[in-house]
Amino acid sequence: MPYYYGFGFDPTFLTLVLPCLLLSLWASSNVNSTFRKYSQQMSVRRITGAEAAQRVLRNNGVQGVRIERVSGKLTDHYDPRTNVIRLSQDVYDNTSTAAIGVACHEAGHAVQYAVGYAPIKLRAAIIPVTNFGSRLAMPLILLGLLFSAFGQMAESLIYLGIACFGLSLVFQLVTLPVEFNASRRALQAIEDGGILTPEEQQGAKKTLTAAALTYVAATAVSLAQLLRLIAIFGGRRRND
Repeated sequence: MPYYYGFGFDPTFLTLVLPCLLLSLWASSNVNSTFRKYSQQMSVRRITGAEAAQRVLRNNGVQGVRIERVSGKLTDHYDPRTNVIRLSQDVYDNTSTAAIGVACHEAGHAVQYAVGYAPIKLRAAIIPVTNFGSRLAMPLILLGLLFSAFGQMAESLIYLGIACFGLSLVFQLVTLPVEFNASRRALQAIEDGGILTPEEQQGAKKTLTAAALTYVAATAVSLAQLLRLIAIFGGRRRND
């Protein structure tokens, strides 16, 4: 009789996925608390997040990028399709070290596109494929289970689904150097441009480090989920 854990409560969830989910929850809580803490540390030069981002662009010779306000909390992002940096309400007009760190990070992404930074070009290129593959993953696996009586065809569907799910991990792995590099560019620009004093730079650095940990946690979750699928269906095959 075939034996496999399925998708409910099982050892692979406890040993692989749950620790990574807890890490992800901690990282999310940590970035919020760190941002909140350093949002109280105002820069002595009273430069706003929007002004800081503009300085980073100007100092890197990047032109044509608009900076706009967007609603929400920590919804800051750079949109390469419209060449716009969107800064949240807590960042756009804020003069805190946290706001400046976040704004300069998003400007760092704009600089990456402007200079042709390879990892961000790769990430942009694989987004359609990874999105399509991640949507197909579970339907393919479920189809494979439904048609298990068909033997090899069912196995092929399952392993194709696992491969599609693996594309989400590929995206996360490519995202890591992109985010780390944007933070390095931001901190370097803050220092070189005298946007923050040396003491204040620590607030921006800790904010960006906390944000980076959320990407590390997301990668760990994707890896754990992929390993769980492999463990579940590898065990199924061995016990057929």
